[in-house]
Amino acid sequence: MALKPLHDRVLVRRTESDEKTAGGLYIPESAKEKPSEGEVVATGEGARKDSGELIDMAVKAGDTILFGKWSGTEVTVDGEELLMMKESDIMGIIE
Repeated sequence: MALKPLHDRVLVRRTESDEKTAGGLYIPESAKEKPSEGEVVATGEGARKDSGELIDMAVKAGDTILFGKWSGTEVTVDGEELLMMKESDIMGIIE
């Protein structure tokens, strides 16, 4: 990976969205919403308190997370579309 996030930022790969609804109807590409789940690819070292003390990240590479619909900034790394977001944009870890 050619990109290492800084501070409390997280690099995320979106998971693939479903091809069809629960009722069995296929969703056309133009009607699909971008998924709000993803896998953490890389993390920064964490935020710092005013005293300079490091606050550890709550997520790590490989975690599956849930984030807001409008969270993050799209970046292209090695030809792959990824999201860069702050850790505070993450709503939870999916277990």
